[in-house]
Amino acid sequence: MEERRMDRQFDFFREIDKEKFIERQTYLTDAARKENDAEHAWHMAVMAILLSEYSNEKIDVLKTVTMLLIHDLVEIDAGDTYAYDEEGKKTKRVREEAAADRIFGLLPDDQGEQFRELWEEFESGETAEAKFAHAMDHIQPLMLNAATDGKSWEEHGIRLSQVLGRNRNTAEGSGQLWEYAYQKFIAPNVEKGRLAKDTGTQKE
Repeated sequence: MEERRMDRQFDFFREIDKEKFIERQTYLTDAARKENDAEHAWHMAVMAILLSEYSNEKIDVLKTVTMLLIHDLVEIDAGDTYAYDEEGKKTKRVREEAAADRIFGLLPDDQGEQFRELWEEFESGETAEAKFAHAMDHIQPLMLNAATDGKSWEEHGIRLSQVLGRNRNTAEGSGQLWEYAYQKFIAPNVEKGRLAKDTGTQKE
């Protein structure tokens, strides 16, 4: 019984190695290549541990970190849907639900259910932990885009209004971190012309 449980856990570990092959659209700080999902998850986990002091509400840090480490595992099957891909977003939920069923289903039932519930909690974005996790998920790529002089934004022709729309709920996780990110990562790229400013667009 115990051996079978371990077999399922190691089946899961081998499967999630595939997350390392899922390329995102955000470049690493040297702009030489794009990060992968596993790198993104690791980066956010460290950020959450150190930045949790700025959360609007008290959070369970381990729970938040676990959310961040597992929430993109579904992209092993569903693929990465770029934040500004409006067409891809139409089928994102269906693709990711099917992926969650399969991937978390590899685990022993109790652990699979726990991870699936955490994934759903992240997706719903209603708890303090989920709100802060979303803030990390949004701020990390803002930081990397700023570090690469807006390279990905320029390549995709992203406008300020799109970035603000993407981040409309970021302040719900941390008002302080959203203000910092806007002033340090977004505003300078608008000034440099890396992010096209729409007429009348203002920070929420």
